[in-house]
Amino acid sequence: MIIDDLTLSALPRDGAGFLDRFRTGLYSCLCRRGDALFELTDAVSCAPSKVTDLARLSLEAEHRRGHGALYDGLNAGMVDTGRLRSLVCAGPLPKVIGPDGRERMVLAVDVSNWLRPDAGTSPARSFCHTYARGRGQAQMIPGWPYSFVAALEAGASSWTAVLDAARLHPDDDATVVTAAQLRTVVDELTKSGHYRFGDPNILVVMDAGYDVVRLAFLLGDLPVTLVGRLRSDRVFHAPAGARQGPTKGRAPRHGARLVLADTVTHPGPTVATDNNTARYGRAETTAFARMHPRLESRGGWKDHVGPLPIIAGTVVGLRVERLPGNRDPKPVWLWVSKPVPDSGAEVDHWWSMFIRRFDLEHTFRFLKQSLGWARPHLRDPAAADRWTWLIVAAHTQLRLARALVADHRLPWQRPLAPTRLTPARVRAGYRHIHRTLARPATPPKRSRPGPGRPKDRRNRKKAPIQPVGKSH
Repeated sequence: MIIDDLTLSALPRDGAGFLDRFRTGLYSCLCRRGDALFELTDAVSCAPSKVTDLARLSLEAEHRRGHGALYDGLNAGMVDTGRLRSLVCAGPLPKVIGPDGRERMVLAVDVSNWLRPDAGTSPARSFCHTYARGRGQAQMIPGWPYSFVAALEAGASSWTAVLDAARLHPDDDATVVTAAQLRTVVDELTKSGHYRFGDPNILVVMDAGYDVVRLAFLLGDLPVTLVGRLRSDRVFHAPAGARQGPTKGRAPRHGARLVLADTVTHPGPTVATDNNTARYGRAETTAFARMHPRLESRGGWKDHVGPLPIIAGTVVGLRVERLPGNRDPKPVWLWVSKPVPDSGAEVDHWWSMFIRRFDLEHTFRFLKQSLGWARPHLRDPAAADRWTWLIVAAHTQLRLARALVADHRLPWQRPLAPTRLTPARVRAGYRHIHRTLARPATPPKRSRPGPGRPKDRRNRKKAPIQPVGKSH
């Protein structure tokens, strides 16, 4: 079996209609300072270079107002995020062909940090775990962590469809926030017709930072299948059998142990597959069905009422022959919320979709480096939320314009096929079609600037220094 990861999902060829409807709907979601916020979104999408600061965006031709209106829109504007989320989920979204030959949605969840180490007066900052260059150089830096939910494509691509973004408060339970996000997104996908009764379950992939077992318990009533990476030191248990011995007592809850790092404890696999891949060489998988962890009344389970549940799933071990960059491959362990896989093809589908999760890292890099998501020095976290959703709207506009723009490449860039344009290349050509799109924002009215602060009068109301981290 040869797995080819270069398959692309179909692009919508009637994207102009979708894009015009999205722009009109976006304007209706901007409840206050809508004209300034809409033109700010256009300026981000059409800027010819990377966004370095907000003030320079007011110099773009698409932003017909001054820099004062730009900052006033972010600080005093209002965005109906619920309505905007529904608008994004109602548009064309990528789908993946599953092992049964039917299309299904594949979602990825991850957290990206907006670092604000020098913003002592900004409230609601958390300690964000960041990875510096080099082994053992991780740091905890104050900032605003944001949880994103995005739809993935089938093949290797820099594109994802960002569907939701939520800022994590220092006192928030990240698992509860993620569960609420996924519940809201699945509900929107159902309303928009992307998921119908009888379709394959929506696949949700995540990295080892998530408590995938607890998420499966919180989302047990939704048509989702969770695939999460496991640490190599985890221990799982098989189903408990009958009580042994002549004495009476309580029936056992846990069966034989499965220690991921100890191959002696590994039973015979339920499913085993062997594939040849172009990127990783030989890929071998072993799947152990009906495996559950031993839960304890601490952490997220400390407030659980009643006996702790038995949450069974499938443990999947993946071993590849090589990694890009001549790195030594280590086994990758996954836990899937489906207790028993239907076939080996389904197991291969699970781990191949988990690998596609890393496409979300390309989206984070584009949002930060090109669209300037984490560039503004905003004090108010509410203004940061508005800016985040404007960036999501700008990225959605570029995604809907993939089939409409021509490749306006620089002389030293290689030509790309229309179906292979990257987000940066689409942004380079977006300004050329912007003038033909719907522009619901009204022209600015002539006005004079306010008097401002009197000369030689200092600000006597200094902003207080805000604490970092949890409040209790």
